[in-house]
Amino acid sequence: MGSASSAYRVIYLDVDGRTQKVVFSRFCSPCDIKELFCTATGLSRSPYKVVPITGGQLADKEELFQNVLTQVAEQFSRAFKINELKTEVTNRLAMLEKRVELEGMKVVEIEKCRSDIKKLREEMASRNNSSFLDDNKKLTPRRDVPSYPKYMLSQQTIDALRKPTFDVWLWESNEMLSCLEHMYHDLGLVKDFNINPITLKRWLLCIHDNYRNNPFHNFRHCFCVTQMMYSMICLCNLQEKFTQVDILILMTAAVCHDLDHPGYNNTYQINARTELAVRYNDISPLENHHCAVAFQIFSQPDCNIFANFDPEAFKQIRQGTITLILATDMARHGEILDSFKQKVDNFDFTNEEHVTCLKMVLIKCCDISNEVRPMEVAEPWVDCLLEEYFMQSDREKAEGLPVAPFMDREKVTKPTAQIGFIKFVLIPMFESVMKLFPQIEEVMVQPLRESRDRYEELKQIDDAMNEVQKKKSENLTMGGKKK
Repeated sequence: MGSASSAYRVIYLDVDGRTQKVVFSRFCSPCDIKELFCTATGLSRSPYKVVPITGGQLADKEELFQNVLTQVAEQFSRAFKINELKTEVTNRLAMLEKRVELEGMKVVEIEKCRSDIKKLREEMASRNNSSFLDDNKKLTPRRDVPSYPKYMLSQQTIDALRKPTFDVWLWESNEMLSCLEHMYHDLGLVKDFNINPITLKRWLLCIHDNYRNNPFHNFRHCFCVTQMMYSMICLCNLQEKFTQVDILILMTAAVCHDLDHPGYNNTYQINARTELAVRYNDISPLENHHCAVAFQIFSQPDCNIFANFDPEAFKQIRQGTITLILATDMARHGEILDSFKQKVDNFDFTNEEHVTCLKMVLIKCCDISNEVRPMEVAEPWVDCLLEEYFMQSDREKAEGLPVAPFMDREKVTKPTAQIGFIKFVLIPMFESVMKLFPQIEEVMVQPLRESRDRYEELKQIDDAMNEVQKKKSENLTMGGKKK
């Protein structure tokens, strides 16, 4: 069989008449060794004869032993290369996984960079007032069938939507879009003017996209004004007084009246000599811009809810909408209200001039109607408006421009901001409309009076606290001088 020692086991092979020597560990049994040889050579049975060799014959056989050892080593090497291959594949797989992970991180970083760049562009556009209507976003219509997703209005919501007490803070954008869509259907505008319902959806989505995220002049304000117009149409039975074209103009002007508002009013535009002020010669620059954006949107076939109007009817719609949006410039408030007061006592609903004047007053009422709503709905709007005012006055100070006292954070308070506005702007205008529609007194005029009284009480409290603080300061000053 062979010979063995305490450290290793030696096997001598007769290969084609040559004796060769192979050394194995002493822990390998003869059966294991035979199996290893068979496996290494790919044979089912070993063809070799195993015979004992005397030690004296070994010296001249060393070369043969080395040859056998080399051949066996090659066979074993081939047998174990599969493990090396597996190791290499595993290593390469790990490297690929690492690379994929790194590439994935790069994608995330790229998307974050894109988001940051988009925000920066919006901020720069807001600051410079020089890049209105980002072409990549704003006026591109939704060519697919739009889905908000649609919010299914309950009967309770449908009923509440018709009232000035509607809480506009409870709704997300998709829900407000569904409510606006419902108004157009409920008033019969979709049916009467053969408006494509899908086009109506696309138009409303495009309108939403073209309102900026200002503290006050945003899409929620658009919805707020339109919902108040809808409630006045219902409350005052305006569909019995006006034509459906007039109703369409009222609703559409309300939806579009503040499109792409930059958050800085006309006074700033004119004083800062912005692009809008230069373009519109300081004449209602924002309102002219809102009109332009509105009809740029209508110029997109997929957003043109007036597609089925003949040219003459579209011209009437266009002129009526522009007239109402331009009427929302508060610089024209006195002129418009005085004109209405001259007509209201002998108002003629068959007189086109009278009707146009009333429509102008109606959209003005809706535009500044927040104080008509319950206190918990109205008061957050004051905070939003003051935030936008303060943002403008801070910028005006930084640019060395005139600052209006009612917009200066160091001078204005909620009560002082609201009392004069309610007393001298809101109540007189709503009371004038009340002469034609007495039914608005309880649900609109009376809430305004209550809001005025509440803010006057708050002002008295603020004044009393300020007086106490003033006396404390004076006493401290006097005490310091006596010492």
